[in-house]
Amino acid sequence: MHNPTLMQFFHWYYPAGGTLWHEAAERAGWLADIGISLVWLPPAYKADTGAQSVGYDTYDLFDLGEFDQKGGRATKYGDKAALLAAIAALKSHHIGVLLDVVLNHKMGADEQERIQVNRVEIEDREEIEDQAIDATAWTRFTFPARQGQYSQFVWDHKCFSGIDLIEDPAEKGIFKIVNDYTRDGWNEEVDDELGNYDYLMGANIEFRNPAVTAELAHWGRWVMNETHCDGFRLDAVKHIPAWFYRDWIDKIQADAAQPMLVIAEYWSHKTAILLQYLEQVAGKTMLFDAPLQMNFHHASTQGAEFDLRQVFSDTLVAADPAHAVTLVDNHDTQPLQALEAPVAPWFKPLAYALILLREQGVPTVFYPDLFGASYEDKDQEGNVRAIELPAIPGLEALIRARQLYAHGRQTDYFDDAHCVAFHRHGTGERPGCVVIMSNSGEGEKRLRLGADFAHGRLRDYLGQHEATVTLDETGAGIFRCRAAGVSVWVDAG
Repeated sequence: MHNPTLMQFFHWYYPAGGTLWHEAAERAGWLADIGISLVWLPPAYKADTGAQSVGYDTYDLFDLGEFDQKGGRATKYGDKAALLAAIAALKSHHIGVLLDVVLNHKMGADEQERIQVNRVEIEDREEIEDQAIDATAWTRFTFPARQGQYSQFVWDHKCFSGIDLIEDPAEKGIFKIVNDYTRDGWNEEVDDELGNYDYLMGANIEFRNPAVTAELAHWGRWVMNETHCDGFRLDAVKHIPAWFYRDWIDKIQADAAQPMLVIAEYWSHKTAILLQYLEQVAGKTMLFDAPLQMNFHHASTQGAEFDLRQVFSDTLVAADPAHAVTLVDNHDTQPLQALEAPVAPWFKPLAYALILLREQGVPTVFYPDLFGASYEDKDQEGNVRAIELPAIPGLEALIRARQLYAHGRQTDYFDDAHCVAFHRHGTGERPGCVVIMSNSGEGEKRLRLGADFAHGRLRDYLGQHEATVTLDETGAGIFRCRAAGVSVWVDAG
């Protein structure tokens, strides 16, 4: 795939009502036309909160909007028929489809069980009380509406390592479930935040149970055959032992008709930790570049105080570009969400130019940045806030420019704290471009592109400047951009 471009086709506050699958089908042709080659869809299976759920409170992986469970048949995004139609429409326009996979936990159990648990210190998960207590918990999933179709597997307390709510006694907290697989405590090869970050929420899946791993491999094969998807986005992998996904991906790839693209979300701002995870999974997945997203956030909030020369410092795309998926914002970083660190609208054209037009990384476009979004929710103080996320001017043009002009080797001119540039030299078959941006006043650089470009004329593809740049006999010329803006200079012919 040449210059792959991923789009996250949803956000946390996408309206309920079952319209997303229809929208994806309707927009498929236009998305392909502008240069989107991959679409990441939200969790497509039934969640605990049913048709109101974004999908991360997983209930039944085998219910893609087909069974009357959790208040209805369809999910927030539509029913199974609409999902399959959307995938077919996207693939008919040569757009690959990634499905969101949430295997860390399950919520909304159908039955309670009498179990034993150990209380766990919330701020240090390695501190586990020696004395187990008897308690009642919602840990048995039978999926009565599905009646064993696609899978007859029943999840019970032996399939989980922890839970956050018990009854008799009634307590909230974190509790390690006592079973044959949890004797040694939490899983290894997870993030060491809070001592051990195996437990996140709900009924925490126990991957050391071989029946569980067999069931999840069965589901992977089933969902590939059922939907004909092209890959997966793996949620919350910092809480899931790396050895599980290393093995699961092998099983998925072995059964896939063609190689599946796998992108994992390990949300850490420490590149060394991301590199460690890639080593643990033997490089079998790509990772979102959370450090770069945080750099963009800081650049947008600090304005002219931010040193643009450092925008790629300590990022995954700088350390391991072959495994980096770059992004500007996502459903977790958008305003009022758990990892809130949004990039201010003024900086987003610069940020998108830095991920869409460079040689390194696979860029991700976030739904609200292309289409806009409006929503309300409570902030951390409990106050209701109205949020407007504007569509970013010029983003469609930048996506198109990736396919038209982001070709050939790259020369960087990161020599000024407030104005940086880079040159894509083009190839024998495809043209290149010069990208220049400023986070302060008007930007200007004299660049020598080389004798191959002597006497060339370039225009600003984004239309920020009417005048063209004419290069001299050495291929040198003066390139400009507006204050706090970006320009993409391409062959005027």
